Amino acid sequence: MSEEDRLVVIRFGVAGDKKCMKMDEILWKVARKVRNFAVIYLCDHTVIKDFNQMYELYDGVTVMFFFRNKHMMCDFGTGNNNKLNFEIDDKQEFIDILETIYKGARKGRGLVISPKDYSTRYRY
Repeated sequence: MSEEDRLVVIRFGVAGDKKCMKMDEILWKVARKVRNFAVIYLCDHTVIKDFNQMYELYDGVTVMFFFRNKHMMCDFGTGNNNKLNFEIDDKQEFIDILETIYKGARKGRGLVISPKDYSTRYRY
């Protein structure tokens, strides 16, 4: 399957950041399992600054999704549908997110609903 038919996942962040390293580990663990429908790239946004303002890359780690050169949005319940800017600890949970976004993208949807609601992730 060519890259044009797969979901492109880009992790923006700083390689030395702890949250970023944790997310990189999850991405590395799921890369083989999702290689049939997704391709994963890592981008250090302190070195490549072209996208910082365009995508508002101010967090330690940000994961964005693209399909056929179109930005895919996902409603995680956090209010920010453009990107995933929090840690995900479970690799199966991340695979489920990728599958949901890919299936929605194949159907022509630009916005999909996450399989899990993260609005109550941090309870105070």
